[in-house]
Order: sequence, then C-alpha cells, then structure tokens
Amino acid sequence: MAGVLSALVPVFLVIALGAALKRGLLTEDSHWIALEKLTYFILFPALIIVSIARADLGGVAVLEVGAALLLAILGLSAALALLRRPLSRALGLTSPSYTSLFQGSVRWNSYVALAVSGALAGPKGLAVAAVALAVMIPALNVLSVAVLARHGARSSAAPPRMLAQIARNPYVWSCAIGALLNEINVILPAVLMTFVDILGRSSLALGLLVVGAGLRIDSLRRPHAATLVSCFFKLALLPAIAIALGVALGLHGVDLLVVAIASSVPSAPNGYVLARQMGGDAPLLAEMLTVQMIVATVTMSAAVATATYLS
Repeated sequence: MAGVLSALVPVFLVIALGAALKRGLLTEDSHWIALEKLTYFILFPALIIVSIARADLGGVAVLEVGAALLLAILGLSAALALLRRPLSRALGLTSPSYTSLFQGSVRWNSYVALAVSGALAGPKGLAVAAVALAVMIPALNVLSVAVLARHGARSSAAPPRMLAQIARNPYVWSCAIGALLNEINVILPAVLMTFVDILGRSSLALGLLVVGAGLRIDSLRRPHAATLVSCFFKLALLPAIAIALGVALGLHGVDLLVVAIASSVPSAPNGYVLARQMGGDAPLLAEMLTVQMIVATVTMSAAVATATYLS
C-alpha cells in the first residue's frame, strides 16, 4: 500500500498544481495550447524513444509478460469496439466522448508503473516493467490513434485517410524508432542520448500539468457516468484479465507482480494531449484521469495483493 501511495500522490499533486496554475498564474488558453503541442510533438515522443531503446529484456519472461498484457489490452479493446453503440446510448456519449472512454479504459500511466515496480520489486521489477513499456507503448498508441482517427471530431471514415493519420502520428513513429534502436542495438553518442532523455523526462511533469489545466473541478463533485465505467474497466476488469492470463501462462513472482502493476495503474496523461490534438473529448478524459488517480490507491493495492497471493 505504501509503495502504491508513494507513486500516486506526487502524480496527483502535479495535476492539482496544473489546475491551480490555470486559475492563477497561467490563465490564458494560448499558454496551455503551446505546452500541449510541445509535449505532443517533441517531449513525449522523446520519452517513448528512450524508454523502448533502453529496455533491457535479458532475464525476463518476455514472451509471457508481453502476451499477458497485450492479450488483455486487445481483448478489452475488442469488447469496447463491439459495445460502442450500446455503451454510447447508455452513457449518453458522442463519438469524441467514446474515444475518451476508450483511452481511459485501456491506456496506462508508464510513470506510475515504473515507480511502483521499482518501489516494490527493485531492479528486477524495473527490468520487467521495461518489457511492459516495450510491448504496450506501441500497441496502445496505435490503438488510440486509430480510434481517434475513426471517431474523433476530426475523424475520417475513409481507410486511406485513417491510415495516413496513424502514420503521421508522432507517438507511432517514435515507437518505431525506439523499437528499431533496441533491435539493432546501436550505441548512440552519450551526449545525444542524454539530450533525448532530458526531453523525455520533462514530458512527465508537463503532461500532468496540462491534464490539471484542462480539469473542470466542478465535474469531480458529480463525475460523468462514463468516468465511473472507465474506472471499472481500467482499474478492475483489465487487471483481473491480465493477472488471469499471467497465471495461465505460468508467470509468478516479480513477473506476475509487474503484470498486475502495469495493468492496474490509472490511464495515461499523454492520452489527454492526444485527445486535444485529434478531436477527442479532452475534458472528459481529464476527469477520468483525476478520478482514477484517487480510486487506484485502493484497486492497485488489491491487484498487487492478488498477484502476491497467487505467486
């Protein structure tokens, strides 16, 4: 419980700082639009490239950990796609709002996952979490971009235009660059890697501040029904599926523990920036991120306890 709280509380505080800055020091929308674009096109792609390129996959059950997480995400994504119309009717969602439900239900906060994995399992936990990063970042970004390209406010139903939107997305090509660097094992100059690493680390704080700036405080008193549904999908159903798949694939110990952590963290703040840039319902997603950060203090602890017991 302490490890979970120590990772979640600082994240929540940065979001709260963003909300305060929007109402005090940086009140003009133009300030935040500039930060969103900087994070979207430069800073978070740098984090993706460095995270995947540096992932040390030795000594880790790569196939089993990757399969458990990937199959859980694909299964939930398929269910959300099949249930899009009934869910939208029941929850009163527009097409852009549906994209926020999708992102809020399947994406994961890599910062929290790394922090909790390191706190609870040390270097081995970080190594397994790197596998999760290498597997999930490309898959989740391609899925999210595809859903936004199809259902966002600036969507296009034509498959060639959808594919073009996906191919141009900076999150997608940064995943490809990181995977290529990891695969060919090229040793880049230390100065260049440090430069990209500094850019990437700055994306975490800026991304969370932008989420806080887009938050409607009043909405937290009476959260949208879709926010509560996203909490169930992301913080309860997805971890249950991933842990069950992990056990079925023979995972135990730290491997199963990190599968539980990676699948049970709140959704990702970079999804908010993606929603803003591609026509999703960004305010609804900001609400989901904030509420999930609070609820996850309980649900993550339960997922970790379950994985520990099953090991």
